[in-house]
Amino acid sequence: MWLYLAVFVGLYYLLHWYRERQVLSHLRDRYVFITGCDSGFGKLLARQLDARGLRVLAACLTEKGAEQLRDQTSDRLETVTLDVTKTESVVAATQWVKERVGDRGLWGLVNNAGISLPVAPNELLTKQDFVTILDVNLLGVIDVTLSLLPLVRKAKGRVVNVSSICGRVSLFGGGYCISKYGVEAFSDSLRRELSYFGVKVAMIEPGYFKTAVTSKERFLKSFLEIWDRSSPEVKQIYGEKFVASYKKSAEQLEQTCTQDLSLVTNCMEHALIACHPRTRYSAGWDAKLLYLPMSYMPTFLVDAIIYWGSPSPAKAL
Repeated sequence: MWLYLAVFVGLYYLLHWYRERQVLSHLRDRYVFITGCDSGFGKLLARQLDARGLRVLAACLTEKGAEQLRDQTSDRLETVTLDVTKTESVVAATQWVKERVGDRGLWGLVNNAGISLPVAPNELLTKQDFVTILDVNLLGVIDVTLSLLPLVRKAKGRVVNVSSICGRVSLFGGGYCISKYGVEAFSDSLRRELSYFGVKVAMIEPGYFKTAVTSKERFLKSFLEIWDRSSPEVKQIYGEKFVASYKKSAEQLEQTCTQDLSLVTNCMEHALIACHPRTRYSAGWDAKLLYLPMSYMPTFLVDAIIYWGSPSPAKAL
């Protein structure tokens, strides 16, 4: 009996391995639009897909970022400036994409643009602090997706949304985790709706990687600005030791960040060119071995793990 079970499991994984490695043909005829290509995952993915032969349409926030990307890629790659928080910018970029893809439609849309700051305990933040992140990470994703959806549907293509392990486990206060939970929910509903038209939707859920989003310097600068504007009452409740602990946490986080960004961009590439893409991709050892398992644990256990690794306020009971 055990022999039959072992053979069955072996055949299952062999079939899974074979399906995972089946890749689409005629890649040079397929257009992919990527947001957030100034740096990090977006920039590396644009270069990676360009080397693969796809027709990359790269959206950058700044002209400087676009120029740097063009210098590192082939003449096939084209760039456009895009601010996902401004609807007029999204409309202009959509028209730009239409002019290039024509009747072929848009094979791939990668919503990669995102920010992480400000991050702090919720009590220290204002409504505008939350809005700043949600405008980019969630509402920007929705606006870009809805604008380009007719072109993706025409090509029976793919939508790839960059979420995070923070879309599975809320690790800290602020708008970042909220935005990524929103991306997960939007992607789930979108996947079911677009399946009727042959469009596939995938989510990328990276752990901590060394990018501008996880920069220690930017994190500390943002947190200290928030702390300085906080009321005397809040400062007394949390205490100066809390600030020191936050600084230490930022330093430890930077040390544990994975530096190989291709672990994430390889997932994005697979979601775009595989015959059988996955619904979710977890990238990074911490995502696979820690945060993904945590998302299935009982709440009291998740809370205990997060309490253990988080600084405590001075007036904590």
